[in-house]
Amino acid sequence: MTAYLIRRTIISIIVIFGVALITFLMLHVIAPSPGREVLGIRASTPSVNSWNKQHGYDRPVWAQFGTYIWDCLHGNLGYSYKLNQPVRTLIIENAPHSIWLSGSSVILSILIAVPLGIYQAVRRNTVSDQALTAAAFVTYSMPQNFLGFILIDLLAIKFNIFPAEAAQTEKVLPYILNWHANFLPIATLTLTSVAAYSRYMRSQGLDALAQDYIRLARAKGLNEPAVLRRHLLRNAFLPMITLIGVSIPVLLGGNLVVETLYNSHGLGLLFYNELLQYDFNTVIALTLLAGVATVVGNFVADIALTIADPRIRIS
Repeated sequence: MTAYLIRRTIISIIVIFGVALITFLMLHVIAPSPGREVLGIRASTPSVNSWNKQHGYDRPVWAQFGTYIWDCLHGNLGYSYKLNQPVRTLIIENAPHSIWLSGSSVILSILIAVPLGIYQAVRRNTVSDQALTAAAFVTYSMPQNFLGFILIDLLAIKFNIFPAEAAQTEKVLPYILNWHANFLPIATLTLTSVAAYSRYMRSQGLDALAQDYIRLARAKGLNEPAVLRRHLLRNAFLPMITLIGVSIPVLLGGNLVVETLYNSHGLGLLFYNELLQYDFNTVIALTLLAGVATVVGNFVADIALTIADPRIRIS
């Protein structure tokens, strides 16, 4: 176990370093002269050169990259000259909202998709299974912004049950407690995830039902609910751990769409707004953060799966 942890940690560090290198090169390709972006197109060339020299952008690229890595390791993700704030401050202010949306949708998706997938596996090829499969395919293939528009049109405009806009507060606790305003963005994220998770859970459930330990449990006289709970659910759910880990990029992309659609204060909306404002320091920092979150999510999922499944052999 220790050797596996060390190996996975080294691999994760290498991947994160690669992500940092790519984001750094993206910054220099998109904005080779940050001074021009900050001071504006009407700024004189001497002023731009002076600004670049003052902030260290006149140094060799490798030296700038070394400073960039050093700053990232110390939590300095750059400065937003458009908003006149450190990027770290912007992330700290907006991250809780995004974490709440993603976390809520993941928990609800698992609570809905796992029993739904098991039900479909047990009732395979029935009318209910086919109907749920069709609904899952439609929901999964539907763009999130289109699904959001449908929910807004039905539940906010026609029936006026929920507001079309998320909770408009930057404070974390009032935002979390205002479930009524946040219902539609959470529902949009949840429905898409439920469609993917339930299909995967159905597939894993069908595989588990064909195993000998299920037949043995039934032959020993164990009632069907106990068979499903003790044997089918436990073994079919294990691969879901990996699926949740690898779906983090999808969740982050969903946050970008959903937060923009519902005007929800979070990292997704921050990324969208600053991209329109050509605030490259903020955009690159958020891209790096997304990459790191993806690597960490996969690392945690691998470790959790290894702990949960003793059948996995670590060489």
